[in-house]
Amino acid sequence: MDLLGSKDLCTKVELSISCKDLLDRDIGSKSDPICLVEVQDAKGNYQEVGRTERIKDSLNPVFSERIALNYYFEQVQNLTFTLFDSDNGTKSLKDDDFLGRIQTTLGQIVSSKKLSRGLLKKNKKNSPSEGTITISATEVTDNSFSHFYFKAVGCDNKDFLGKSDPFLEVWRHENNDWSLCYRSEVVKNDLSPIWKRFKIANYLLIQKEGDRRVKLICYDADSDGSHDLIGECEVPMSQLQQGDGKEFALINPKKKAKKKNYKNSGVLVLQEYQVKKEASFLDYLFGGLQLNFTVGIDFTGSNGPQNNPTSLHYVTDRCPNEYQQSLYAVGNIIQDYDYDKMFPAFGFGAVLPNGERSHEFPLNLNPENPYCSGIHGISEAYKSTVTKVRFSGPTCISPIIRHVSAFASQQTATPTNYFVLLIMTDGEITDMAETKHAIVAASNFPMSIIIVGVGHADFSKMRELDGDDKTLTCPVTGNRSTRDIVQFVPFSKFKSTSNEELARAVLAELPKQVTNYYEKNGIEPGVRQFAQ
Repeated sequence: MDLLGSKDLCTKVELSISCKDLLDRDIGSKSDPICLVEVQDAKGNYQEVGRTERIKDSLNPVFSERIALNYYFEQVQNLTFTLFDSDNGTKSLKDDDFLGRIQTTLGQIVSSKKLSRGLLKKNKKNSPSEGTITISATEVTDNSFSHFYFKAVGCDNKDFLGKSDPFLEVWRHENNDWSLCYRSEVVKNDLSPIWKRFKIANYLLIQKEGDRRVKLICYDADSDGSHDLIGECEVPMSQLQQGDGKEFALINPKKKAKKKNYKNSGVLVLQEYQVKKEASFLDYLFGGLQLNFTVGIDFTGSNGPQNNPTSLHYVTDRCPNEYQQSLYAVGNIIQDYDYDKMFPAFGFGAVLPNGERSHEFPLNLNPENPYCSGIHGISEAYKSTVTKVRFSGPTCISPIIRHVSAFASQQTATPTNYFVLLIMTDGEITDMAETKHAIVAASNFPMSIIIVGVGHADFSKMRELDGDDKTLTCPVTGNRSTRDIVQFVPFSKFKSTSNEELARAVLAELPKQVTNYYEKNGIEPGVRQFAQ
């Protein structure tokens, strides 16, 4: 697997999704739909490539979250689009009600430009449709973004008790139709809301010929999903590009038709406008970024006696154990982005040959030099040490997180060193509060953490550390993580597949985490370095 993607020529596209007349699975309200998009891999299995946001109380959702894919003309890329009623808002969709599914190919979507299909019942290819899904594809032609900062003044009050709860939508005009580009957060109980800054890719807003029309729509959010229109305005993109302080009257067509002296239903003010090029992961690599790889291995007693074939640490020349497989799956990719390939590696939860119980010890048992030469060097140190230490406990991973973050904290000013910590453990950790504290602190530094759960223990609490469902909060200070830096994957999920599938799962978020850190901190890539 190539961390940077296939070397074949491809076109990047983004898919926008909307639905109509979905099934209503909720009593007393409407379904809360979310769309899961999966692509078929070389073995015929379907893997998630993205999902939309969850929209509350809507049977006719228009999703603002777009799904990015690489389009290969010479390949058949089979896709499934599955709609769920997501009541709990968590990442897992297993407990959510099924609303419908379609199977198609990316080629069909691209050639159709806009594909509409009836949603089918689960596992029934010829069943009657239960609502429809519409998917359109847009080619990604550049990586520059328009950054907006809007407020509104004097919005109409749509609520009998209290004030309106305004949110803003941005739509673009294309092929005699409108498509949603962005939906803001709701500002509660405020007739002069100030929304958070946001960005929209310029390939959606700026066209090569002519001046694209853009529609700005302001609604009053209602809990039942029947949002009330406050007002809207349709403007050419060139007016938005004129920049700071530009004002646009929000017009409600029904009110305008009824009232002779009607002026507007509020005024939208563009406080700031900027165009910025968004650097890619490759831009940072070509600018000299190195990925510094560190490994932490669990040697606690729950792994089982090392000389027992049932032990998770049982070592044989015939078949590598799950720790070794995880190390090679991740390490063989990461090592290509570290120039000297000297990696610090540590163990935790063992009693050392000198009788000391340690939650962080050099894997090669050399405290003066914990570095191993390449992934093979880490593997050899592991095979040597696993027979020399006594498995103990408890399972504490906060010390090694703090160790690596101490180095990362010294590399915050320039895009030269980003730290990746791989932790392999067989069970629930005992220092959860301290670990959350360490992760929240580390989120401020150029660092990512990959946790692979080895064996068949209950890893439900470990998923709390992965910020996919909600932002991680430190139970000690109350501080929240500034970004998601943890990716947790249970090895058992990939036991019947290849190491490449495991690597894809644990490394998929890493490029985004890298660029997110530098973008948040306003750090641009270094000057591109070319081969001599």
